Amino acid sequence: MITKIRQQNGIAIVEPNGKIMGPASSELWDAILPQIETSDAPRILINFEHVNKIDSSGLGALMVARSAIARKKGRVGVVNVGKQIKNLIVLSRLASLFEHFDSEDAAVSALAA
Repeated sequence: MITKIRQQNGIAIVEPNGKIMGPASSELWDAILPQIETSDAPRILINFEHVNKIDSSGLGALMVARSAIARKKGRVGVVNVGKQIKNLIVLSRLASLFEHFDSEDAAVSALAA
């Protein structure tokens, strides 16, 4: 899995690509961790546009990231969540833990405020 990270208005936009399963879950965490460590109140947007599958280890990596961000009084949002991933997050009762946005522009505006 390849994860691109870019900055926009102080928001770290994380763009994983492919499947977030097994070892790729650790890769996602390794990509997000520096974004958390370098900020007093990290604001991170995860764009799932190019993610086609996620498993429980991927959800675990997202939960670890969310916990680390919350401890620093930061915010984490998600955008472009596909049906399979959305269903898994809802079934796992994790939907309320992430801020959901309809577009990247809306997410950046809200997280930057």
